[in-house]
Amino acid sequence: MRELISNIRLQVHQKTFVKDPETSELGKNLIRESILLIDEIGFENFTFKKLGERIKSNESSVYRYFENKHKLLLYLASWYWSYLEYRLVFATNNIEDPCVRLKIAIGIVTEKVLDDTDTAHINEAILSRIIIAEFSKVMHTKEVDQENKEGFFLIYKRLNARIVSIIKEINPNYPFAESLVSTVISGALHQHFLSEHLESLSSIDSGKSVSEFYTHLITNTIQN
Repeated sequence: MRELISNIRLQVHQKTFVKDPETSELGKNLIRESILLIDEIGFENFTFKKLGERIKSNESSVYRYFENKHKLLLYLASWYWSYLEYRLVFATNNIEDPCVRLKIAIGIVTEKVLDDTDTAHINEAILSRIIIAEFSKVMHTKEVDQENKEGFFLIYKRLNARIVSIIKEINPNYPFAESLVSTVISGALHQHFLSEHLESLSSIDSGKSVSEFYTHLITNTIQN
């Protein structure tokens, strides 16, 4: 996979950016440093001025790529879900048993993400921490309905749909597949957050993983 992903362009919604950051070294550096800076100071304290200072460039150069920091966060989230979708498709390709495919898929969307060194300008492990902490800010806005109409969440919804289709292979009569999958994906982010910051509210510890919890939940739910 590492050799393949270095040659594959992950899909990101074009309206998230003004100029595609993948097309220049400045753009890639902007993405790299924005991930590190958001992880260090949080999205609330993150500004394009601070990012410009970090990359030793004018604040205006950041605006050439992104309209505002919300669009930047949308871009990062879109890239992240596209990356997980690629991993899911690659890992489940040519596996006929839907139960095996479902277990693999659950693992991919719930486990901690490690850095892939072939994407040099994006540290997936750090980006994963940002998605865990900040993804709710992507959707919980007044503009969510309009952004949904414009397709900003298409990749996220497509990832959900891939897992829904596997569940329906296993149990076509299960009536809540969409709700179950969206609960698992968003819930996994929440469980990782709780295990890191409010551990008494989570059963996840060194002996149990988020993937184990959701594999158990889904398997038992769709069989009933």
